[in-house]
Amino acid sequence: MTSRGLIGRLIGAALGLAVLTPSLAIGADTLPGVVTTGRYGEGTLATARQPAPDAGTPGGVYGVGAWPSYTPPLADGAGRELVIGACSICHSTTYITMQPPLPAATWAAEVDKMIKTFGASISDDVAKQITQYLQHHYTPETRR
Repeated sequence: MTSRGLIGRLIGAALGLAVLTPSLAIGADTLPGVVTTGRYGEGTLATARQPAPDAGTPGGVYGVGAWPSYTPPLADGAGRELVIGACSICHSTTYITMQPPLPAATWAAEVDKMIKTFGASISDDVAKQITQYLQHHYTPETRR
């Protein structure tokens, strides 16, 4: 690259920063047309209420309401800590709580699949305790 090309790029970068810096200092809440910004808070998953239809403001910029940003807790009981320790190595425990209530045999097959298909290094004893926990708390008969 020639010195003239390098100087041109440096000047262009400096001008770009001069334009970018004030826009970063403004902040999302003060941009023209912003109604609200997104917020994340505590609450129950899958309970966001839909707002009433709004005609809107032409050219307006809209944000979303509060969305939960946490993993829902697993049911208390024997084996809970084993589930958290073993299962959350590969996936969030939300994968458990978001499932519909599954039959006991399906939970046994899921734990078996995690070990044999996906390579979870869980001992037979721990796998048995995890399966018992899931069957005790997350079947159609036991889901609370």
